[in-house]
Amino acid sequence: MIRYIAKRLGISFLILVLGSLLMYVLTINSGDPLGDLRESNDPNRENLIAQRTAHMNLDDPWYERYFSWLSGAAKCVVGRCDLGQDIQGRSVNQLVLTAAGSTLRLVVLATVLAIVIGITLGIVTAIRQYSGFDYAVTFAAFIFFSLPVFWAAVLLKYYAAIEFNNWIADATFEPPTILITSVILAFILTAVLGGPWKRRLISFAAAAVVFAGAMFYFDAVTWFRRPALGLPIVAILILGAGAVVIVMTSGFQNKRVRNAVATTAVVTIVGYALTRGILMDADRVSTGLLFLCLFASLVIGLISGYAWGGFSRKQAMSASFITGLLAAVFAFVDLMLSHWSLYLKDQSRPIPTIGSATPNYDPTYWLGLIDTTTHLILPTIVLTLVSIASYTRYTRASMLDVLNQDYIRTARSKGVSERKVITRHAFRNSLIPLATIVAFDFAALIGGAVITETVFGWQGMGNLFKTGLAAVDPNPVMAFYLVTGTAAVLMNLLADIAYAFLDPRIAR
Repeated sequence: MIRYIAKRLGISFLILVLGSLLMYVLTINSGDPLGDLRESNDPNRENLIAQRTAHMNLDDPWYERYFSWLSGAAKCVVGRCDLGQDIQGRSVNQLVLTAAGSTLRLVVLATVLAIVIGITLGIVTAIRQYSGFDYAVTFAAFIFFSLPVFWAAVLLKYYAAIEFNNWIADATFEPPTILITSVILAFILTAVLGGPWKRRLISFAAAAVVFAGAMFYFDAVTWFRRPALGLPIVAILILGAGAVVIVMTSGFQNKRVRNAVATTAVVTIVGYALTRGILMDADRVSTGLLFLCLFASLVIGLISGYAWGGFSRKQAMSASFITGLLAAVFAFVDLMLSHWSLYLKDQSRPIPTIGSATPNYDPTYWLGLIDTTTHLILPTIVLTLVSIASYTRYTRASMLDVLNQDYIRTARSKGVSERKVITRHAFRNSLIPLATIVAFDFAALIGGAVITETVFGWQGMGNLFKTGLAAVDPNPVMAFYLVTGTAAVLMNLLADIAYAFLDPRIAR
């Protein structure tokens, strides 16, 4: 395995160097960096041209300029990057630090959401092949895959931001809206659950009543302006998540896994109850404290799984780990929702359509976190929708291929439950081709973020690339390549390692 990883690292490094050479040559030959000065009527034009020529070393051969940049970029290996200055004399290092954080935050979040949602939909559609739900998801996947990013962004700006901001001022539902929405949601849920028609009709009626009742309640208490879960609801969600994890992993008949998950759920609920007051206090909470709580929740899950696991220790630890992670997520959502009403007092139109942060806004910790999140919503949705389509289709195809293998039929003939067939036998093997898709999709999302950042006015790597290319300034463009290219190559490297992990024969 070590030899295999070293070989992949060498190939990845070679690809980065050759790609940087091609990018540099294409950039410096894309226009004239002195074009704006040549067309200027400034009486000091010749002096300005000479200054820029000296600043950008335009009198030196292109290969000397390239190797000068490459030597500065190579220092990044030891943490002393020197990416030069842009055409205006600003440090590219500082520009990258600001821009990379915005872009990677956006792309990583979109990738994670697309993976979780897309793979889940792909598995369900493979299990429910040729059902109405399968056809509906397939239809939606093709639509999302065909959506131009800029067009989807404009639609989201209007309907998910402007219209939502108009509605949130009162946050009320009309009875016809409640009834129509309840019917649609109940229909979707019934399509996902499937089963005989009699059961579907009962499920549809029950779901419609529940959804309608919930929407009437939310409307009566103006929940969308003053949302909160509270400790009881968080406890119910954690217990429910633990039950789902047990069903998806071992089933309730395995007492060791069941006890481990139950212990994790109870301890995290008690821990959240004891720390909620501190976490709600904007003067005492911090990002480090939140990560410490997350770490503690995960450690609790691992310890519970190890203590109760016995011969099912590996399965118990993984199930408890997932339960601890979900408990932390529910607690975080509760804390965010609890401060939403305060944020609405500061920002009457909470969903922004441009920028990555509200200018001249000096909020408390939680309000600042909500402000950052609301700016992430629209561009993240755009990038996620485009990626979900490919993950759904590839997962479905991979699952169907695995489900038709002989060893799956053998497992079923031996009486293995369908849950175990799907989760233990089919799912892992279907992940092998998906490892490549994740790597390529991450690189594609970074490229797509250039358009998304332009539409939403984000000052990220896309803006750095665009302004550098427009000015025929190679340093910002090469900085864009260094960050995004390295990220893409690392993702491909991780995909190769994941391949070897999922199928050890590859590393031989």
